Amino acid sequence: MRLRTGSLALALALALAAPAVAADKKPAPGEDVQFVDVSPVAAPIVLHGRLINYIFVTVRLHLAPSADALRLRDKEPYFRDALVRIAHRRPFVKPGDYTHVDEGALKAAMLEASARIAGPGVVRSVEILGAQAQKVTGLPHDAPPADRAPIP
Repeated sequence: MRLRTGSLALALALALAAPAVAADKKPAPGEDVQFVDVSPVAAPIVLHGRLINYIFVTVRLHLAPSADALRLRDKEPYFRDALVRIAHRRPFVKPGDYTHVDEGALKAAMLEASARIAGPGVVRSVEILGAQAQKVTGLPHDAPPADRAPIP
């Protein structure tokens, strides 16, 4: 019985100490500690002028160490609006894959838009945290539709 009690006390002590140890952890040199998370945005997937799917994209903007993260988090609606406009202006479709976005193109476009919003060099990189397709089945093949007119 003493062994169980001792093991339980040790486990409890370790569990209570873990958050304190994690809080004392210093970021490694070059590790991003400042970022702005952009709320999920529905990016349209268009094939031959027809809307066929949406991908819900969540983006994180990694900031330069000297950036004012609090001020930039207040600008999150502007970053989200830019992402919506970018995705609707030029859908980030991967050829033949209508359940994923073209991550490289989306990141590059978002980095360019972020420089206009936050200033040059403030946003160092763009990370796609998640991309969830609305539909994963019933999507068309790559052939152009013959019976429907494209979206104007």
